[in-house]
Amino acid sequence: MNRGNLLYAQSGGVTAVINATAGAVIEAARRRQVKVLAARNGIVGVLREDLIDTSRETSAAIAALRHTPGGAFGSCRFKLGAIDRDRARYERLIDVLRAHDIRYFLYNGGNDSADTSLKIAQVAEALGYPVKVIGVPKTVDNDLALTDCCPGFGSVAKYTAVSVLEASLDVASMAESSTKVFVMEVMGRHAGWIAAASGLAGNGPDEPPHIILFPEVPFDEAAFLARVQATVERVGWCTVVVSEGVRTPDGRFLSEAGGRDAFGHAQLGGVAPLLAQRIKDRLGLKYHWAQPDYLQRSARHLASRTDLAHAIAVGKAAVAYALAGRHAVMPAIVRTSDAPYRWKIEPVPLAKVANTEKVLPKGFIRRDGYGITERARRYLSPLIRGEDPPPTGKDGLPRYVKLKNLPVARKLPPFEPAD
Repeated sequence: MNRGNLLYAQSGGVTAVINATAGAVIEAARRRQVKVLAARNGIVGVLREDLIDTSRETSAAIAALRHTPGGAFGSCRFKLGAIDRDRARYERLIDVLRAHDIRYFLYNGGNDSADTSLKIAQVAEALGYPVKVIGVPKTVDNDLALTDCCPGFGSVAKYTAVSVLEASLDVASMAESSTKVFVMEVMGRHAGWIAAASGLAGNGPDEPPHIILFPEVPFDEAAFLARVQATVERVGWCTVVVSEGVRTPDGRFLSEAGGRDAFGHAQLGGVAPLLAQRIKDRLGLKYHWAQPDYLQRSARHLASRTDLAHAIAVGKAAVAYALAGRHAVMPAIVRTSDAPYRWKIEPVPLAKVANTEKVLPKGFIRRDGYGITERARRYLSPLIRGEDPPPTGKDGLPRYVKLKNLPVARKLPPFEPAD
């Protein structure tokens, strides 16, 4: 019996392990003899009817997605409006699903993607089209509600902690006659999960990072500069980790550059160079700063094995949920034990995930506001454990796969989402 096709799409900023989720989805569906189509560039590809036939990829190529970073099918930042104001786009989505007999839609992304998944689920019900919609979690920001952690976060957390540890050894080596302060900026607009992960690099007031600046703690410039000065005097140098979303006491982003992205979020400039310059101007200390940016979320060579296991598990569960008839849910990671670390996957309703942002609990931030607590360490430590390095070639470089991504023939008139 033909149960229809499954459509998978990636959305938002990609991660080191999102393709592992994609591979798990395709392999699980193939075992159930369900054909998988993929949308090129997320929901934009669905609207354009720009679909990819994954059945034309070899099993070896799909397996290689496990260790390949980036978004194998392309991603996007595109926000669908309210259903009553954006009806033409929603009707187009349903037309595309119907034209290609898509009965299962899996959307792999973060907060905005959960919102999109929920809206599509609601529209499908309203228009009477029988499609099961599953939101699949992914975000380096780790800010999705109802899941203990988000696939993608464990790897960026590992990259951040390792980078802070290694760079700090460099600074310590040169501090006598050169750099006194090193400032590293990490992602995190409203939630300081990545900044918190940097705290795993050391333990104690004299071990780096000496200062962590979280979005959850209003920035006090005078107190910050005093802390930098005191650290340099005591230790000889200072490592600072700052989240891009650090705010002033009146709620403004410290580094807001003006302008908005596709989701209406403020575009943030570089907070690291801004702080470094203030350290130079106010304290007269020599500095260096770094902004890993895309490097932190694409570093598959340093991915966490725990994170990889999470990414694969949510992909398999998403297929199982869809084929079992579940609708408007998301597979969530549920922690059952810290030591030893144990977890399982359970479905949670998209209605309770969409438009809800999980920030750092107060109990994860030290009372002085500049570091993490032991409770935070117990939460974070298991997420960065283990390695799963990609295979390398004779040239010493990782062997990443590039899929053929052959298109499915269009059946509908052209449609441009931006219109």
